[in-house]
Order: sequence, then C-alpha cells, then structure tokens
Amino acid sequence: MTDFHGKKVLVLGGSRGIGAAIVRRFANDGAEVTFTYAGSKDAADALTAATGAKAVKSDAGDRSQTIETVKAAGPIDVLVVNAGTLVLGDPLETDPDAVDRMIDINVRAPYHASVEAARLMPEGGRIVIIGSVNGDRMPFAGGAAYALTKSAVQGMARGLARDFGPRNITVNVIQPGPIDTDMNPADGPMKDTMHGFMALKRHGRPEEIAGLAAYLAGPEAGFITGAMHTIDGGMGA
Repeated sequence: MTDFHGKKVLVLGGSRGIGAAIVRRFANDGAEVTFTYAGSKDAADALTAATGAKAVKSDAGDRSQTIETVKAAGPIDVLVVNAGTLVLGDPLETDPDAVDRMIDINVRAPYHASVEAARLMPEGGRIVIIGSVNGDRMPFAGGAAYALTKSAVQGMARGLARDFGPRNITVNVIQPGPIDTDMNPADGPMKDTMHGFMALKRHGRPEEIAGLAAYLAGPEAGFITGAMHTIDGGMGA
C-alpha cells in the first residue's frame, strides 16, 4: 500500500470497472479523489458513498468539458485517464461517426487532459493512462479502429514524457489484457478464445490494474516514464 495522504487525484472515467477500482485504491491509500462519470450516475453515487470521493459528470468525448473538468479540479498530483470506449466491426460497414467519437474519447481526451493537468501539476506529478494490449497487437478481425486509438496513446505518452520530464512529471501507459468488467466479463463468450492466448488462464481483476496505477503514481516509480506497462496474464508471451 502506498501512502497518498495529502495528494489530490483525478480519475477520468471512474464510476465502474477498472476506473472504480482505481478510485477505491487511491481513496483507501489516503488521497483526495475526484472522478468523472458519463452515464452511470447510480454507480457514481454508490462509489462516492463508499469512498468519500467526489463525482463529477463529464463527457470525455467533449474536448471543452474534459479541459474544464481538469481545470476545475485545480492543481492535482496524479491524473489517471481511464475513460474509454470500444467500437468493433468490419471497417467497411462501421459507422464513421462512432469511430470518430471513439478517437475523441480514447485519444484526444487523454491528450488534452494530460496537457491541462500539467499546467498546474506540481513538480514530480504523475500521469497514468489506461491503454490496451491491442496497442501492440490485434489478434482478431474488426478491431482496427480500436487498435489505432491504443497505438496512438503510446506515441502520445512517449512524447509527453519528454515534454514534462524537466519538471519530473512522469507519463506512463498501463496496457491491460482481458479484465473482468462489464465490457469483458470473465464468463463471457470469448473467454476460452482469449485464455487460449494467455500463460495465465484467467481474466485479470480490476484491483490488479489499480495496484499498478498506484505503484506508477507513487514515489518508487519516479524514474519510470514514457513506458508501456503490459498486464495481460502473458497474452503476448
């Protein structure tokens, strides 16, 4: 457990799944946590009641809302960008507007949020972006646009790590494999196929992603930046 007492943490996309686990971890470790939600108000209210974290409604697909949300949080010590969406399908048939919105949420939001947070972030701040193993590989058809967004995040993190390095602000990407969430349940129809690619034949738990986020945000990770941290049960082993 890392001590985050006296630290302010903002989690974009924090009401469910991985995001909620990250909110719980930082709150349990003593941080003052604010998180955003888009449509899951009941889940957000329940998480606030359980952790004392502050919930803010914000659409990650809206650049102005994203920037204003980060600005309103004031100087923060840690930014975690977990907001994301998934569009799969034949690229010849997929709705272009759905693809563009996914790019807004998965690529533009992390960029603009990171830049805005860095304006007031103190020396030694931390930026952690939740990406995906699909930024490295796409083992099935229909995921080209999604993989595009996750690969873009890799280049963005490497660049921002250089830009913010003089202030000792680190920028890292966590790349989960199959994690037991509403989007990809451990008992879902694709579990056997996914587990067939993996050294560990199970889905990961949201708390395992939260643990890595806490480590990257803590003092022991001060020399780690511009790096991709794959946590996928050996999917690419």
